[in-house]
Amino acid sequence: MKFRHSLLVRYLLIVLIALFTWPLLLPMATLLYFSPQYFTEPAANRNIYANGQRIEEMWHNEATKLSEKTEDTISQQLQALKQQYPLASMFWVNAAGETKLTLPKSDTIPERWTPSETVQFMKQNRGIEADPFTVVALIGQDPNQGFMVIQIPRSLMRSELLHTLDSRFLIAIIVSILAFFLFASWLFFYRIRKRLVRLQEAMTVTDETGIPHRIEVLKKDEISQLEQSFNHMIDQLTSSRKREQEEEALRKQLIANLSHDIRTPLTTIRGHAYSLHKESLTEPGKQSLTLIETKVEYLAQLIENLMSYTLLSAGKYPLEMKETDVIRLTRTSIAMWYPVFEKDNIEVNVHLPEKAMKWRIDPQWFVRILDNLFQNVIRHAGTGRYVCVRTVERNGKMAIAIEDKGPGIKAHTDDKGAGIGLTIVSLMIKEMDLNWEIISSSKGTAVYLFPKTF
Repeated sequence: MKFRHSLLVRYLLIVLIALFTWPLLLPMATLLYFSPQYFTEPAANRNIYANGQRIEEMWHNEATKLSEKTEDTISQQLQALKQQYPLASMFWVNAAGETKLTLPKSDTIPERWTPSETVQFMKQNRGIEADPFTVVALIGQDPNQGFMVIQIPRSLMRSELLHTLDSRFLIAIIVSILAFFLFASWLFFYRIRKRLVRLQEAMTVTDETGIPHRIEVLKKDEISQLEQSFNHMIDQLTSSRKREQEEEALRKQLIANLSHDIRTPLTTIRGHAYSLHKESLTEPGKQSLTLIETKVEYLAQLIENLMSYTLLSAGKYPLEMKETDVIRLTRTSIAMWYPVFEKDNIEVNVHLPEKAMKWRIDPQWFVRILDNLFQNVIRHAGTGRYVCVRTVERNGKMAIAIEDKGPGIKAHTDDKGAGIGLTIVSLMIKEMDLNWEIISSSKGTAVYLFPKTF
């Protein structure tokens, strides 16, 4: 990624502009505040009283020009200056301390000046804040020739434009520039947030495959790198999902073909095993025949489970939900399995109420769940010689419990399979919107089936 496209560089640029602008802000605002007439007013219309420095220089120059001049000449020159500055007050005092001319007439100007009055006048009118603005110049730069004075009210020393301005003008300038930088920062982060929200929405919106759609990359910065990584992840997920679907389809087809191909020899083996029962066999031969029949039955059950699992995972196992009395269905199922339990010397205890308990289920699926659980008891908990079917309360609902006294699910046995029977139970319970729970220890296992609590 190029340096100029970096979001960090862009934001640092905004900060640097702010840092370099703030030191210049106050001088620029002051210049704009105190000198607007030089940019907005024609030279002919400028306020002649506005520039105190220029007036002071002019007055000293005039006083220098009047060196060694007669009193009449000095008075005439003051009258001429009065015409140029009609709103100003002027007077001059000769070397003897006599006031010779006052423009306009004023009773506050003494006719004869004592040294103390001169010093007091100078003190009262010194300083840049003194009002009126006063300039005292020695005639000919010589105390022996007297001095001349001009006084201008401070109210006259501002242009018409500046009369309309006050401290709020400076505040407005500062606030405006501050608002500009705040807006620039807000706009910068708003655009970042907008792009992140767009990326978040792309992550949460999925199609039927459960994979989000790719996002269009519009810029070249850190977020665009994140967008590119997101698109790369989507490509990998799509490719992986496609391979998974192909492998799943191949696996299902393989299981279906194997199940079909194995059923034929199993049927033949069952037929020949049945025929061997009619023959005279030794005791070891009968035991071998019984073992063959047991293993053939187990293999047939395994093939049936594989086929069921394939159909369930493909969503092709027929499901017909309806209100069903699970108590009656459970009684019927345990009655069918009773001879099998009796053959293996397994004690059967049934504690089911006479009152009906109706759930919305598929009866055939529920019987298949019970068959798989009973089969597990025979195969993995037969050493406990006990099975109990009863109703108990579970999570606020009445549940059907199947309990044994076997070694538990975690116990190691030579006859332990891949657990496909319980996988089928889990899939069927999920599809019928039921709940189940398994509690197992070395003293036995209990499986609880109950409806969901809403």
